[in-house]
Amino acid sequence: MNKIFSKVFMWLCVGLAVTFGVAYAVATNDNMVYNLFGNGRYLIVWIAEIVIAIVLAVRIRKMNFMTSVILFILYSGLTGLTLSSIFILYDIMSIVWVFAITAGILLVFGLIGFVTNIDLTKLGIYLLMGLLAILIASLINMFIGNETFNLVLCIIGIVVFMGYIAYDVQIIKKNLYGIDDENKLAIYGAFELYLDFINIFLDLLRLFGDSRD
Repeated sequence: MNKIFSKVFMWLCVGLAVTFGVAYAVATNDNMVYNLFGNGRYLIVWIAEIVIAIVLAVRIRKMNFMTSVILFILYSGLTGLTLSSIFILYDIMSIVWVFAITAGILLVFGLIGFVTNIDLTKLGIYLLMGLLAILIASLINMFIGNETFNLVLCIIGIVVFMGYIAYDVQIIKKNLYGIDDENKLAIYGAFELYLDFINIFLDLLRLFGDSRD
């Protein structure tokens, strides 16, 4: 069991390193920023992210290990492209502190999911409902533009993804994904926790991040 989770967190660290490495590299290169945000390529990258996420979720049981690794790294890199804007909008130390806080949250709620005897799988439907509600409310707020409502959604989002961390860890522990290959299970588990991490990180950054002068 410890072997599985060591692989999960190893791949999670790899994914996060790729994401924030790419994001920083793009943000510090004016030409790359222009090419990404100045001619509509951002939308293409965003669509590619969604497609890869769906492929990983649906096809990982049938693909070989190396393919799952390539897709996970590719997804992490594409996410880095879309997140490059945070290094333009927010102070670097603010990003570092929020990253550290998010890592702490991941460890705490991951530990809860690992050691608790409570069956967290029953929370899955409620977490999904909460996530869908956030998505719908966020779409509505794109037209309303209410800042207070946006802050409330960030807080709710943090709570929902905290729950998802504990839930996903327990799912990995019990291998309810039904993936026989432990290496592919590690990749998919890392992918699920990666999504939790990124969403909490972004919500915390919106709440507490200091804008660049």
